[in-house]
Amino acid sequence: MHLPEPLHESSVISVSVLALYLRDLLEANDLLQNVWVRGEVSNCKTYPSGHCYFTLKEGDAQLLCVFFKSSRIRTSAPDLCDGMALAANGRISFYERDGKLQFYVEVVKPLGTGEYFERFEQLKVRLATERIFDAERKRSLPLQPAVVGIVTSPQSAALRDMLRVLRVRYPLARVILSPAQVQGADAPSSIAAALDLLNEHGEADVVIVGRGGGSVEELWAFNDERVARAIARSRIPIISGVGHETDFTIADFVADYRASTPTAAAAAAVPNIEDWRIDILEKRQILLDLMQKYKNDLYTRIERAQRDLERVSPCRLIEQRRQQLDDSMERLQTHIGHINSLHAERLRGVILQLHSLSPLLTIARGYAIVHRDDNQKIISQVEDVQPGDCLTIQVQDGSIPVEVRK
Repeated sequence: MHLPEPLHESSVISVSVLALYLRDLLEANDLLQNVWVRGEVSNCKTYPSGHCYFTLKEGDAQLLCVFFKSSRIRTSAPDLCDGMALAANGRISFYERDGKLQFYVEVVKPLGTGEYFERFEQLKVRLATERIFDAERKRSLPLQPAVVGIVTSPQSAALRDMLRVLRVRYPLARVILSPAQVQGADAPSSIAAALDLLNEHGEADVVIVGRGGGSVEELWAFNDERVARAIARSRIPIISGVGHETDFTIADFVADYRASTPTAAAAAAVPNIEDWRIDILEKRQILLDLMQKYKNDLYTRIERAQRDLERVSPCRLIEQRRQQLDDSMERLQTHIGHINSLHAERLRGVILQLHSLSPLLTIARGYAIVHRDDNQKIISQVEDVQPGDCLTIQVQDGSIPVEVRK
């Protein structure tokens, strides 16, 4: 066994020194500073800055590439996409910050389509002729699934994201995981078997098939015919959520619903219970408003009915009649008073008239009135009396009783 030599501090170098040494070593090689490389584009991403990052692959070998915006514009380069076969000219260097060797592209020349792209298109055309992609055969997703099935790797970050979304959006749903390999040579048969198992189980209302983003090779299992046919024969509606938004697989075309990511697939599988809560609050407010309006209308109707009842109430009629009686009594009293006044005036006139004709006035002038005592008859002639009659002579200040003698 070979033992390492004793460590001396002078022989230890830092990571940054070694990284710079590797970079200088590569950039000092003229062959690596102007080299053409042929391969198939994979995991291509163009950022808002305009810089394009991709991988050139051939077989099991791959090369990380950077195509800066300035070089793309200067050479009028076409837009790159996964599956494109091309020859690229540039230089090799070491990017010390990320610790990786990169190919800095200056010029690209498309060479047509790559092996993966051709296989993808061939399978897509063949399945399309069988009408597997037709919209007529796609089923609607359940509005309120009680059970959600998931086909993915148990160790994947995509599963954690999907479970988090399902728990937050719709905690009422139960989740059944049918584990499967989602990458590698055995992945297609594993995914198909997991789908068939969920259909045999029969409890899931909707199934999500998905995995996180990756290169074309990493997502290739979802472009396999076995997976496509397993999705097509599923009795349960299938949601595909594979890779990123720009990634499209055969599984996306066959599935009943295509989501851009696994997270989006989980969101599409279940309703948002928060929307229900908001809807319930809105309906509650509408109901309260309707109840308040009904109560106000009822109060208005009650007040109107109360006024109508008061208008026809016997009490009001009695009050009206009582007031009319009071008015009549007042008018009657006024009328009686007026009549009494008239009669008083007339009586006063009669009194004055009688007074003017009163014998007392005659008596007051020196005359007397004689009347019989037995019948109070006024004696106006001598023949009215006989001897022995008792008479009374009425004078101004009194009366004189007399008896007739002859």
